[in-house]
Amino acid sequence: MKTPANESPHTTSTAAPSAVWLAEGQSSQRDMLASLQTLKAQSETPFNIIASHRHNRPEIFEFADSIYLEPSASAADSDEQAMLEPLEPLMPRWQFVLEQAQKNNVKVLLTGRNGIDYEAHREAFDAAGIRLLTGATSVAALEAIDDKFAFMQQCHEHDIPVADAWRFDNVAELEALLATYGHQPLCVKPVTGIFAQGFWRLGKVQDADKEAGKEASEPYDSFEHLYFTEEKKINTTQFINAYANSLMVHERPIPMLLMPYLSGQEYSIDVVCEYGEVLAAITRYKTGKIQHIGYEQAVMDVVIPLIKAFGCDGIVSVQTKADDDGQHRVLEINSRPSGGIGYTTHSGVDLTQVAFGNWLGLTAKPKLADIAQQIMPCQVRSIMVSVKIEAENASE
Repeated sequence: MKTPANESPHTTSTAAPSAVWLAEGQSSQRDMLASLQTLKAQSETPFNIIASHRHNRPEIFEFADSIYLEPSASAADSDEQAMLEPLEPLMPRWQFVLEQAQKNNVKVLLTGRNGIDYEAHREAFDAAGIRLLTGATSVAALEAIDDKFAFMQQCHEHDIPVADAWRFDNVAELEALLATYGHQPLCVKPVTGIFAQGFWRLGKVQDADKEAGKEASEPYDSFEHLYFTEEKKINTTQFINAYANSLMVHERPIPMLLMPYLSGQEYSIDVVCEYGEVLAAITRYKTGKIQHIGYEQAVMDVVIPLIKAFGCDGIVSVQTKADDDGQHRVLEINSRPSGGIGYTTHSGVDLTQVAFGNWLGLTAKPKLADIAQQIMPCQVRSIMVSVKIEAENASE
């Protein structure tokens, strides 16, 4: 029987086993908790597994030994509400988690989606003997990672191959950028954001049309982006019109980036790191519905100095894409585990277990070269799994 949310799982005792806490994540919390349960079953050293979320999520909580509901302003709040109208919780999330973590002898805390909130109070967690994992070790580093324009500028400063980007905050700036860079395939995305929200490929502006002063002819059908939305393609004129007349943008300006669209293979890299050092990593790329899992040294040659430059710490994910010449370029770092970290279990190297085995002191510190040798390349197809949710426990 699991501990009810927001109640102490057990009385504090000097003999209580250590605990690991996974706070609310973006999409991989359930898979990681399942991996931790496997690690726990195989370990001779007992430890407890705690999970928390701002919503009651029984399909996540079923893999935890103890559970908590994180403070929120309203039981009905959602990602969309938080994005459009941030609400202040009754009690700071970090404070609530810290207090409960101290009661439960938590030694490792992975913060998931709210890393900056926790990072601002790192000293308090350090004083409590809790290994705080936010994706980096300073608020400034996390802010630079989240701001894709600042991130790319910092990559340039460290001579890390990175995709070019030009920021625009209004239609006039966008049109000026298109006048300069519109001869090449382009794309747009928000300065901050996740899950490819706001990303679109733009139709190519033709040189002949620009020189003749005509409206650019573009290869994307005006209706195509409405019908095949998963392709993320849009006619440039259509995008400019939508952006210029957006009530949402008018009420809440959204800084955007205009970027060259890179034509090569895109990679997602799951990385276990410690104070800027890569301890373990697995690379994957997608063709159709198939994920190809392995370890690509050419990709890692870009990732390793990137992790060092930003002092990444915890479990993070990196996106890269090759340009026309085959050079892998960094797109972004996500300062939290990816939604696909569970795929790593099929390679013979479960990165969740590698990471927490180290941080809990169950295993020796992993060495990247050794981990790379253990990875068995494989192909993975994700499938949909249903979980029954009792009516009284259902939550969005």
